[in-house]
Amino acid sequence: MMNLDLTGKTAVVCGATQGIGFATASQLAKQGASLVLIARSEERLIHAVSQLENPEKHTYAVADFSHPQSVKEAILKVTADRDINILVNNTGGPNPGKAIEADIEEFRQAFNAHLICNQILTQAVVEGMKKTGYGRIVNVISTSVKQPLPNLGVSNTIRGAVASWSKTLASELGAFGITVNNVLPGATSTGRLEQIMNNKAAKTGHTAEEVKHEMENEVPLKRLAKPDEIANAIAFLCSPAAAYINGINLPVDGGRTLSL
Repeated sequence: MMNLDLTGKTAVVCGATQGIGFATASQLAKQGASLVLIARSEERLIHAVSQLENPEKHTYAVADFSHPQSVKEAILKVTADRDINILVNNTGGPNPGKAIEADIEEFRQAFNAHLICNQILTQAVVEGMKKTGYGRIVNVISTSVKQPLPNLGVSNTIRGAVASWSKTLASELGAFGITVNNVLPGATSTGRLEQIMNNKAAKTGHTAEEVKHEMENEVPLKRLAKPDEIANAIAFLCSPAAAYINGINLPVDGGRTLSL
């Protein structure tokens, strides 16, 4: 029988109050893990914890990913009294726009929010993973690491950097029983996608519904993903069943990405 049981494991999930992050936290809780949710809003974190299975097992930490020092302070408090077995790096992407038109500060901010914060979190949890002999690091990135997406210049650039960082870590940490993998969501029904659709609608003169229909038609399955469908892939990679999967980029996109 496939072993998906995470009883006795502790997981940190970032961006955990909505969308893919909350769906992932919910699935990991169902598999028996104790959760530490990280996001900016304490009010929303409290609500999110209350919605998880066995809420008394879970807690949260407030951090703002636009300020790496905030993330460092939060995760060091978390790891001061517990070992972390699972880390799901996930945070909102940069604003849409062409790479050539992006301000240098946009690249710097995105680099901090994604790669630098991921590095801070990973460095803080990796010793506990080594000690317990169980480690799963999953980075929620984008299919743009395989095929750059139009009008997401800064995102395409930074996501690619995170993918390369992750592949490097997979080689460095594998000997300790720690796997490092990336999940690449396609178009998923989240607030982030709604923002992208509205932005495209404003620029093209189309309605948001027309933009959504166009996106759906780009997917062989002819629909957008649900957050739970992305979360299921993440949760599998966090499980004992995925112990020999390391260093991969897993698109969960309904077949939209055309590259192999």
